[in-house]
Amino acid sequence: MLVIGIAGGTGSGKTTVVNNILQQLNAEGVNVLSQDNHHLSLQEREALNYDHPKSIDFELLTKHVKALKKGESIEQPLYSFVTHSRTGDYVTVEPKNVLIVEGILVLTNQELLKEFDLKVF
Repeated sequence: MLVIGIAGGTGSGKTTVVNNILQQLNAEGVNVLSQDNHHLSLQEREALNYDHPKSIDFELLTKHVKALKKGESIEQPLYSFVTHSRTGDYVTVEPKNVLIVEGILVLTNQELLKEFDLKVF
């Protein structure tokens, strides 16, 4: 499995880069994990800046990347920008040939960085 980490500031073109990759590759063979779905709870983040690396559950995100690389499926939490918290719902993600992990902070965590074959900023 090829694992690509894509980071950049708000409005820097992360989604455009992801969409271009999906157009160039067989989209059926690519998963995209968003950092947004791995935010800590609203209560945990209230003491932090929303855009601070500590606002992300990197332990869970790294666990998900490692599981997918091992060929295991994951239950990815869903995040609501309306309530600024996880919805309580999950989506099952099955491993595929390429995994893209995107978000403004995905290149800030040393453990997660070890899982990327390619890093784009």
